[in-house]
Amino acid sequence: MNPDKQPAKFPGLVHETPGGGILSGPLEDVVKWARSNSLWPLTFATSCCGIEMMSTAAAKYDFSRFGFEVARATPRQADVIIIAGTIVNKMAPVLKRLYDQMADPKYVIAMGACAISGGPFFYNTYSVVKGADHVIPVDVYVAGCPPRPEALLHALITLQEKIRNGGKRERIDIDGRNI
Repeated sequence: MNPDKQPAKFPGLVHETPGGGILSGPLEDVVKWARSNSLWPLTFATSCCGIEMMSTAAAKYDFSRFGFEVARATPRQADVIIIAGTIVNKMAPVLKRLYDQMADPKYVIAMGACAISGGPFFYNTYSVVKGADHVIPVDVYVAGCPPRPEALLHALITLQEKIRNGGKRERIDIDGRNI
């Protein structure tokens, strides 16, 4: 997916009127379009992946161009949680509590090898969780150690497409094929 791609077109019709316009279209499609273009992330950065996540929000990559405008520090105002880094057993209940406090619909991105599978630390210590999906359900995985900002942008855009298409966690849809 090219990050410079134009944003998704409005899924309805715009009827121009003097002084404004009237939008019409299927309500479900409009809601999916609005949700996918206004995701507010909750940051959960525990290690080096957090630096890459911060650079994705900085001027060079600027994820606000794609609708991820405001990084929130509270789960009650966030739509998507980006888990960037190692999750230890002591932190797992905190992560679960943050996830439970988020309003529905809520989405999860696991960023980096540590968030996906425990990374290189899982095999040498008893305290590392073997992946975020052992604590909360994950929608999109971002591979790498640490993953580049472009990879996180790709994951965010993939999540937008998944929301627009009405995808569920149980279904993986790649190029129109269910896998």
